[in-house]
Amino acid sequence: MSHLFFNSKKSIPLQMILIVPFVVQIAAAVGLVGYLSLKNGQKAVNELADRLLNKTATIINQNLDSYLSVPPKIIQMNADAIQMGILDVTQKEKVSQYFWKQMQAYDLTYIGYGLITGEGAGAARYDGKTTVIDDWTSQLPNNNRTYATDALGNRTQLIERSDYDLLNQSWYLDPLKAGKPIWSQIYIWDNPISPFISLSAGRPIYDSNQTLLGMTGADIHLLKLSDFLAHSNPSQSGSIFIVERNGLLIAISDSTKPYKQVAGLTKRIAATEVSNPVVQTISKEIQASYPDGFNSLKKTTRLEFIIQEEKYFVYLTPWIEENGLDWVVVISIPEQEFMAKINANNRTTVFLCLGAVLVAIALGIFTSRWIAHPLQKLNRASQAMAEGHLEQTVETSPIFEVQALSRSFNIMAEQLQNSFLALQQTNIDLEHRVEERTQDLKNTLDELQRTQEQIVQSEKMSSLGQLVAGIAHEINNPVNFIHGNITHLDTYTQDVIKILQLYQNLYSPPDPEIAELSEEIELDFIVEDLPKMLSSIKIGTERIRTIVLSLRNFARMDESPVKDVDLHEGINNTLMLLAHRLKSSDELNPPVKIIKEYGNLPHAECYAGQINQVFMNVISNAIDAVEERYHVQIEAGLIPEPGIIKIKTDLTPHELINISIIDNGKGVNKSLINQLFNPFFTTKPIGKGTGLGLSISYSIIQKHGGTISVDSELNQGTKISILIPQKIKIDAKI
Repeated sequence: MSHLFFNSKKSIPLQMILIVPFVVQIAAAVGLVGYLSLKNGQKAVNELADRLLNKTATIINQNLDSYLSVPPKIIQMNADAIQMGILDVTQKEKVSQYFWKQMQAYDLTYIGYGLITGEGAGAARYDGKTTVIDDWTSQLPNNNRTYATDALGNRTQLIERSDYDLLNQSWYLDPLKAGKPIWSQIYIWDNPISPFISLSAGRPIYDSNQTLLGMTGADIHLLKLSDFLAHSNPSQSGSIFIVERNGLLIAISDSTKPYKQVAGLTKRIAATEVSNPVVQTISKEIQASYPDGFNSLKKTTRLEFIIQEEKYFVYLTPWIEENGLDWVVVISIPEQEFMAKINANNRTTVFLCLGAVLVAIALGIFTSRWIAHPLQKLNRASQAMAEGHLEQTVETSPIFEVQALSRSFNIMAEQLQNSFLALQQTNIDLEHRVEERTQDLKNTLDELQRTQEQIVQSEKMSSLGQLVAGIAHEINNPVNFIHGNITHLDTYTQDVIKILQLYQNLYSPPDPEIAELSEEIELDFIVEDLPKMLSSIKIGTERIRTIVLSLRNFARMDESPVKDVDLHEGINNTLMLLAHRLKSSDELNPPVKIIKEYGNLPHAECYAGQINQVFMNVISNAIDAVEERYHVQIEAGLIPEPGIIKIKTDLTPHELINISIIDNGKGVNKSLINQLFNPFFTTKPIGKGTGLGLSISYSIIQKHGGTISVDSELNQGTKISILIPQKIKIDAKI
């Protein structure tokens, strides 16, 4: 402690030196005890959380295994009965009654079968409670009949007739294509009473001769998984939910439904869309933490997230079923449920520590007051002297050391008063000389800064022009090669298509293998789409050639520095390079309409590259202003106005070229207009503008012998007027 005090560059009050050791000792001892207690508590909490999460995950996985094992067993049992001849699929009334009885024994939503002829039958609980029988034929319309049943499963009355095309149903087609038992995609029964989410297990059925008859299926109600998760949740504040690998919600432990109503239709939702903020945040964090979201989870994983300023333990367990189901079980428990008692003990420890510190401070103050009081008087006198009040004296003290210090202080104060008078006159003389030297240095620095900015800008533009010209030259050769060969490729393609069509006409019908390959690769579509594709490629290469020409014209590296140029061409080339900003690519950026009002201008003798830079700076600023006003209107809830930039050119009566660029952007406060051409001044947000664009443009126009001015008003747009002579002055150097 003494080492720290003596080596400190800052002064430390005497009272602090006397108080701090007591406070530090007590605070360190109590703080260390509290820290060790907290760490041990957190370690115990982590171990308890691991055991609880692992146990909960095991229970949920066991329930999933049990609950979802019923449909595959049912369809296997029914398929075996059909193959053995116990069930005759041609007797739909008896088979559907048998399915009805199975529905009474198992908690399912549907059991049925469909034949390759398009016929079928089954038993279902469309309202989740009452079991009905479906019986359909292959002939549309109104081929499906739904019957109410009595207590024995006998049909009592016809409830509904509807159209049902079995041969286009995925639950029928998917098992037949797979040739083995599989699960269907999760789907929603849009029941008028209460929509519910279901999963179907399907299996092909054969007769005793291994002849394919069709398929049999069984559906299970997945909303009941949410009820089980609610009963299995070990935490009142935590959540348990099950998702597919694509992030769609299957079940959740709270009252949230895994679907939503959109335009009168019921659709499933992703876990990131639920109203529960804990589930939503966990899902988003998992997708952000793993490159492929839930698909990246290959084994049980334990994570920790901070949600709404609270720490959560999260347990991720993949659940995979042999017939194709691949889900992820997510369990979350807040740390606070484990830490409540520990936090209470920590608060008690903190209060005890604060009490001990306060007692130590009180004792330190009492001890230090009678020691430090004489020194405080000396300190106040020293501070007053430091502030310029040199006429200070201090009374002596009975303490020997302080008495000697007081006498030395009084002698020093007298000597300082005498020295100050002599130094005051010397200081006045020095101030005059410093002011003169400072003004000279300021003038030199201003001139150096202006020269440096101009040199840097010239070098940047020269490098940029060389880079643009080089890129344009390198792109131009391969693009011309591609563009020149597209015509030949189009001719060759048409010839090949004619040969193919001739083969089709002369050798029809074609060989089955050729016909199968033609259908697989969609030959008719290729013949129709290939010429369109070549046409699109040709349009693309023409577009690239146009852009390359604009880049070369904009850079003008292949021309002499000063030359007669068409300013309209420079403006058009600039607009070409800014075309990506003029077209709206999303809702955040508005489309900008360019209105050209070009007059009949003569060619101007100027530095084309520098003038193009002015056009680029001014038009870019106009686009920024339009976008800024658009965003302000969007944030205010207003209907945004379309962006408009008008470019007007004419020849003044004094034979000067006048170029006006007018936008309907946010505009500038009139009080700031005079500062717009100052270096590094900008009205844009921090990080978006450098404040050099208009300053450099002003320098370029001025050295061409012209002028540039701004007329603007807040929320009314901006007009920038550029006046340049038709011929640059001979001594102008840029």
